Amino acid sequence: MDTEDGTVPLDDTLTETVEYHGRTFQKYALTNKVYFLPVDEDEVTRLESMHSVLCRLFDNKLIFPPVDQPRRILDCGFGAGDWAIDVAKQFPESEVIGLDISPHMISADLPDNLDLQIDDLNASFTFSSAHFDVVHSQMVCGGIDANRWSGYVRDMFRVLRPGGWCQMVEMYFNAQSDNGSLSRVHALSRWSSLYLSSLARYKDPRAALQLDQWMLRAGFTEVEYRLLRIPMCPWQAEPRYQDIGRANIENIPWLLRSLAFYPFTKLEGISVEEFDDLVTDAAEEAGDIRLKPYFPL
Repeated sequence: MDTEDGTVPLDDTLTETVEYHGRTFQKYALTNKVYFLPVDEDEVTRLESMHSVLCRLFDNKLIFPPVDQPRRILDCGFGAGDWAIDVAKQFPESEVIGLDISPHMISADLPDNLDLQIDDLNASFTFSSAHFDVVHSQMVCGGIDANRWSGYVRDMFRVLRPGGWCQMVEMYFNAQSDNGSLSRVHALSRWSSLYLSSLARYKDPRAALQLDQWMLRAGFTEVEYRLLRIPMCPWQAEPRYQDIGRANIENIPWLLRSLAFYPFTKLEGISVEEFDDLVTDAAEEAGDIRLKPYFPL
């Protein structure tokens, strides 16, 4: 134990990795059914691309609530650190702490006011109560255990100071189309159905649809819940959504592959060849202007 800042040396088991069909995974995360996504350079690139798409979708707002000069900010599930780094730069006088189970995708160049710590969000928070001004949780659905969500949201409520703000962003990976042209037999629909079912034993892939209720039950007030659409190709007439779709069309094949590769091939027993065919067809459909699909967010 470091008596100065209360940290402990990183457990070596958290740094171990395993190779699976050319992708690198955190051994601890797979063994303990914490997280099924890769932690290699390709995943870092995908997360950077996803961050760019979300920035466009959110009109470049990193923090939605009316916060001027937060003293302490907590980022739950920092991934490759994109959001945490941008926030630390935007608020250089703030102390920004990030939590994630994986140390493998952390940039070597971090702002001085950013501290990235390795911990499992499925365990109770060890921060003192009323410590943070802002708590941010984004895209952790694939890492939070299904029975942990209520406690997880209560933990965020506890560590927020009175008057503080919590911001949660999750994606419901259920591909749909505005014009109804995307049917159940399409590869994109089959990918969505299989993804939801493959995670259901361990996670809650529909968590995005329940965030507001969990927050209200945890004690949050002034809860605002919005369901946004992420276009997968630049088919819409509005220039803003064309820009988002144009940026996302390159990200979609990586997203379909990274999220589903281990769950489909290892948990569901689908062959790598079948998986490649499904993802290739689904990615082509995502970019097909006739289908006009989107992912609800």
